[in-house]
Amino acid sequence: MADRNYLFVCSQNKLRSPTAEHIFADYPGIHVLSAGTNRDAETPLSDELVEWADIIFAMERTHRSKLRTKHRTVVKDTRVIVLDIPDEYDFMDEALVRLLKARMRKWLPTH
Repeated sequence: MADRNYLFVCSQNKLRSPTAEHIFADYPGIHVLSAGTNRDAETPLSDELVEWADIIFAMERTHRSKLRTKHRTVVKDTRVIVLDIPDEYDFMDEALVRLLKARMRKWLPTH
C-alpha cells in the first residue's frame, strides 16, 4: 500500500501541530506535514497543503471550521479528523506527546 499523507493543523503552527509532525516524522507508511490556520502562522495553511493531504488532523473543532471555510474548494472529500487537543501545551511537552500518540493510535498504519 502506498504511503499516506497526513497534515496536522493548529492555529499558529508553533506548538501542537509541529509536535505531531516531529513525533510521527519517521513513522513507516506515512508522510507528515503541519500548518496553522492563522495568517501569521509559522507555516500558514494553503490550498497546496490541503490538496497534498490524504487525511487532515485538526487539533480543535475551530481549526476544522476555518479549514472548511477558507479552503472549501480544495478540501472537498478529504477526511478531516478533530483530535480535541486544547492549546495548553508547549512544543514536545511530554503530556502532549502522550496525548497525540493515544489519539492517533487508530489512524496510524500497522506494520
